[in-house]
Amino acid sequence: MSARPAPARRLTLRDLAAKKAAGEKIVMVTAYDHPSAQIVEAAGVDVVLVGDSAAMTVLGYDSTVPVTIDEMLMLTKAVRRGLERPLLVGDLPFGSYEASDAEAIATARRFVKEAGVDLVKIERGGTSIDRARALVSAGIPVVGHVGLTPQTAASFGGYRAQGRRADAALAVIDDAIALQDAGCTMLVIEAVPSEVTAALMPLLEIPVVGIGAGADADGQVLVFHDLLGIHAGGAARFVRRYADLRTDAIAGVTAYADEVRSGAYPASEHTYAMARGEVGRLEKLLAAR
Repeated sequence: MSARPAPARRLTLRDLAAKKAAGEKIVMVTAYDHPSAQIVEAAGVDVVLVGDSAAMTVLGYDSTVPVTIDEMLMLTKAVRRGLERPLLVGDLPFGSYEASDAEAIATARRFVKEAGVDLVKIERGGTSIDRARALVSAGIPVVGHVGLTPQTAASFGGYRAQGRRADAALAVIDDAIALQDAGCTMLVIEAVPSEVTAALMPLLEIPVVGIGAGADADGQVLVFHDLLGIHAGGAARFVRRYADLRTDAIAGVTAYADEVRSGAYPASEHTYAMARGEVGRLEKLLAAR
């Protein structure tokens, strides 16, 4: 009897810090369900984010704002069941942490206890810095998020790059430093000029993961559906498509539909047969009726 392979060792926050110290890039990707979690697990990524981008990516909302705590918890639980090695980050949705420290802690505790996340992520500086401090004090590791923050994108005039002017860039940098000082374990910086990220990196000790923020960050994150080409339409400037699964999926479903309509599917190899002699017995039973 062959020995069962040892389970993969789950990465720790210390492992991420070690990667940063060694100059090893951190790979983060989003996932929103059990199958995508299994895929990113098999690919060997370091961190998985169940982002509130799920609102648009898998739930069909037109922004991240409407997604609820319960919806995010459902998705995060499914991802947790598909992961062994990567760290899991849960995005706290809009309206679930901003009002008070108590609200933020109560929401984050649900993500830790019910969904098994390793860290929670919150957006922006400002009052979010106070929320981060409160969460850390409550024993919950926090990922900060600066630059373009989708939950409040409307106040920026939509989904557009931030920090293109020096004063705006300084504000992004100040927020990042303040989030580190508040105790954040990691930072996501989104949609800022690469020069801003380059200026920020020497000022931070925590790992920084970029998305549309240049190559100087300690790692990169992309949305699962973007990098695999599952979405229709255009993508943000920073997205690189590494596959075209939407085209393949449409072709596959179309081929299936064609074979159903022509009668080619199911063929004999796709059907079950009764045990020998049972067909005649069934015919007799039916005749007896």
